[in-house]
Amino acid sequence: MADVMTSAKNKAQEMANTYGQAATSAADTLKNAASNAADQVKDMASNVSENVSKAGSYLDSRAEDATGAVGGGLKAAGEAIRQYAPQEGRFGQATSSVAQSLTDTGEYIEREGLSGICEDITSMIKNNPIPALFIGIGLGFLLSRATSSRS
Repeated sequence: MADVMTSAKNKAQEMANTYGQAATSAADTLKNAASNAADQVKDMASNVSENVSKAGSYLDSRAEDATGAVGGGLKAAGEAIRQYAPQEGRFGQATSSVAQSLTDTGEYIEREGLSGICEDITSMIKNNPIPALFIGIGLGFLLSRATSSRS
């Protein structure tokens, strides 16, 4: 009977060792799979970040190009007004003033670009916060009136 007990005890230990090794192996497999999944998620996030960065850079470049085109268009409009509008009298003075303003604005936009314009606006708001607040409220009111449905 002692042999049967010893044999059963040995079998139980063998089974416990076998199941313990299987559990350890399964845990290692799960750990490796989780690590691989985390690495894949990191790689995907890195790729997404790179693509977003590239898209932002492209859009920034296109916005600067568009800003330059707007500046060139304003300059061309100013020159056209100057060329075809009358040069004498009050109307001539007014058109000359408008043409000069368009030309100056076009040169400013071409020179500063979108980032320079944003910096200038930011500086102006910081230096004049109360008028900027009133202008913002006024623009908000006008936009709400323009977009609301009239019943």
